[in-house]
Amino acid sequence: MSGFSAPHCGSLRGSDEGREVELYGWVARRRDHGGLIFIDLRDRWGAVQVVFNPAQSPKAHEKASDLRSEYVVRVGGKVARRRAGAENPRMATGEVEVVASDLEVISVARTPPFAIEDEVEADEALRLKYRYLDIRRPKMAQTLELRHRVVQAIHRYMDGHEFMEVETPMLLKGTPEGSRDFIVPSRLHPGEFFALPQSPQQLKQLLMVAGIGRYYQIARCLRDEDLRADRVVEITQLDVEMSFCTEEDVFTLIEGLWATVWKDVLGIEIPTPFPRIDVQESLLRYGTDKPDMRYELEIADVSDILRQTRASVLRGALETGGVVRCLAVPGGRDMSRRELDELALLAKGAGAKGLAWFPGPLDRHLSEGEMSTIKSAAGAGAEDLILLVADRRRKAETVMGLLRREIARRRKLIRQGEWKFLWVYPMYLFQEDDLGNLTYGHHPFTSPWPEDMDLLTERPYDVRARAYDCVLNGVEVSGGSIRIHDRELQERVFEILGMDRERIRAQFGHLLDAFEYGVPPHGGIAAGIDRLMMAITGTENVRDVVAFPKTQSHQDLMLGAPSPVDPQQLEELHIRVVPPQKPS
Repeated sequence: MSGFSAPHCGSLRGSDEGREVELYGWVARRRDHGGLIFIDLRDRWGAVQVVFNPAQSPKAHEKASDLRSEYVVRVGGKVARRRAGAENPRMATGEVEVVASDLEVISVARTPPFAIEDEVEADEALRLKYRYLDIRRPKMAQTLELRHRVVQAIHRYMDGHEFMEVETPMLLKGTPEGSRDFIVPSRLHPGEFFALPQSPQQLKQLLMVAGIGRYYQIARCLRDEDLRADRVVEITQLDVEMSFCTEEDVFTLIEGLWATVWKDVLGIEIPTPFPRIDVQESLLRYGTDKPDMRYELEIADVSDILRQTRASVLRGALETGGVVRCLAVPGGRDMSRRELDELALLAKGAGAKGLAWFPGPLDRHLSEGEMSTIKSAAGAGAEDLILLVADRRRKAETVMGLLRREIARRRKLIRQGEWKFLWVYPMYLFQEDDLGNLTYGHHPFTSPWPEDMDLLTERPYDVRARAYDCVLNGVEVSGGSIRIHDRELQERVFEILGMDRERIRAQFGHLLDAFEYGVPPHGGIAAGIDRLMMAITGTENVRDVVAFPKTQSHQDLMLGAPSPVDPQQLEELHIRVVPPQKPS
């Protein structure tokens, strides 16, 4: 028995009529029709109908009467055209069938816990527990096939541009990449730990010091962070670094890459170069540094218009250094009070003090001149509704960006089938963390914008970075920067971030030492394969494009992980587990 040279179930066509074939696969469904038995035989490549005729092959027909869904079988037979009117246009093989002459049951199967079909209604936890069955579904198998083709296209492109694939280690020193590290205890060095890589960032910079010049890797990275729909603890990314490059070199490389992937894999022409937008303009006009350009809703700043307004809620925000931003909802005058209250609740959930709109209760607090000027600034038509948010600039940007996306979704303004790439560049070097402290925007190895060097100490939040994000339909699919290659500047950035000399030496001494031995200017980018596949397939859940994902609570329901460790192994690692204290 050998299935390697056998044709695929999904590959048979009318041109195969009369061909003797041997097929291997799973029974997708079985039907009895007046003595004839039909099965749909499925493999990774698709499904084909097989017919068992008792008059032609009584032994095969007798065996077929015992077949059930998901049995694994071998079928021998001849390809025949289906009779006129019996073709199935929903199957790629729908114009043919295989008239069976032989049947072997290789493996029987229990009844699956859910139907192996695309429109499955099973709970996600059940699907994850039996993920090997979930992957049998045609849509899931096709997604993994598509992901394979995307990755193969990336390999071909990078090799064609003289990039060298270099594998970097999985056991590293902890790195500041914005998330918690997964740590691994060392048996041979008691009390010391490795960290699993959040990214190969420092290693790829060291490869530039080593003279590799053009590096890439399809890298596995791990981040111990709370999960969201577009994030998992294990990610796959295309990691790229090159020496003696500028931003333009990176843009050209990545634009060519995505254009090649879309053409080779999807058969779609993507125009290049991609549009570019400054991060300040992006935050003002779209309320995000990842704008979806498939709809035109734009946010306007009306702070100057309202500085003398009688509307105290708006004027109060301006007097304390805040801003007022507005958005015109196309045809929004037909929105119900319930819809507006839902939007207000959404805004408050994002941290806004409230949401105002006109026509509505705000009308009596605004002058005719103010309303007219606001409408003009927002580009509002006669039937449009104006939404306003008054708050601190960063908060107003966040809230208005959220409202923009929600309005587009509710009003069905998103043009499906479009691929809108753009670069957001430059980005900011620093930002606030959740506690209001200064932290890095991308990572601490990013080079400041040359013209902003004088702002590093006194106004760090205003320092732009030589950092860039490539955004597709509102999803950041790749991001990178030109790196610092000067030791003194790198140490200065660390110090601005609040690191003392001892910590700098302990965490980054290896990198700083390497900078003493001739380091070229260099830069690079990383592209999340998972997010890229989400954009390509149109799903909002990363678990739809990953073979074996975890749950949002970091559990593998299929393997039962994480799980307790044998006490002897813990003893060898010099680890003692302290159970969490129960609340009193």
